[in-house]
Amino acid sequence: MITPLDPVIAQIIPLLPLRDPDTMTPQSARDALRALAASRAAVPPPAVMSAEDIKVKGAAGFLAARVYRNTQEKSPTVVFFHGGGWVAGDLETHDRQARLLAIETGGVVVSVDYRRPPEVRFPGAFEDALAAVKDVVDRIAEFGGDGKRVGVAGDSAGGNLAAVTAIACRDAGIKLAAQLLVYPVTDAAGNFADPTENARFPSRAENAEGYFLSRAVMEWFCGHYLANKADGTDWRVSPLRAQNLAGLAPAVVTTAWFDPLRDEGKAYADALSAAGVVTKYHHGAGLIHGYFGLGEASETAKREAQRARADFKALLAAGA
Repeated sequence: MITPLDPVIAQIIPLLPLRDPDTMTPQSARDALRALAASRAAVPPPAVMSAEDIKVKGAAGFLAARVYRNTQEKSPTVVFFHGGGWVAGDLETHDRQARLLAIETGGVVVSVDYRRPPEVRFPGAFEDALAAVKDVVDRIAEFGGDGKRVGVAGDSAGGNLAAVTAIACRDAGIKLAAQLLVYPVTDAAGNFADPTENARFPSRAENAEGYFLSRAVMEWFCGHYLANKADGTDWRVSPLRAQNLAGLAPAVVTTAWFDPLRDEGKAYADALSAAGVVTKYHHGAGLIHGYFGLGEASETAKREAQRARADFKALLAAGA
């Protein structure tokens, strides 16, 4: 039996941005996500010991980043990539998510502001993500201090970047302890516009519209990220199409039941498991894309996000 949409979230959906690709521009998308974050200003953010703005190395220069600490002890380090369809999202829009990650994992979280399209298209964000992880690993004494407990995490487009960075780290000989992929994009072949590709994932039709993230908005995001449609088959965009997933860091993969990305996220979790990667999967019953940011309103969203972060904490600890 399918769990119905959480009634609290059903009331929130009409208030959420990024739902009209016909009128959306990159700047309006960024402004809308910033405004959504600012609308919570009256609610104090989760308290951490410190949150410090720093710089990390990107592929073409330094990137803005923010380090969240909730301990002075040696601890895991998590490199976090924000969502927002690669185009929108930044350190501010995902500040609360990064804080909760630091609080609930006990790790030092480094949130990275990678370059965004359309100003910098693929592979810019991917190359920045990989460069940032390499830089954090090289400077691990400045962060958690334990090179055996480094993880990557991200939501949506950030989950995509975490997934592909985990593959690139394996190939570069960087041993990650864990990866947390929150409703990730895992197969962008066809830019969400090709009927044959879309048919492989029934959730793209079942949840095409009406649940915040729509299939049409995903097409819009891909159109901005990928200068060439053929890039959608590249594993650095579509990790589900990587030839070999063996030897990757243990993973926690979450999806949301009412999300067009649900089935490709589940397919990636299954592919990781089939390749021998320790994988925990959460299907997000009753929830929508973006629910990690809705925990202050929805108890269902809060509990599901906490379960995923607890699994991620356990994997990070096991890496020691």
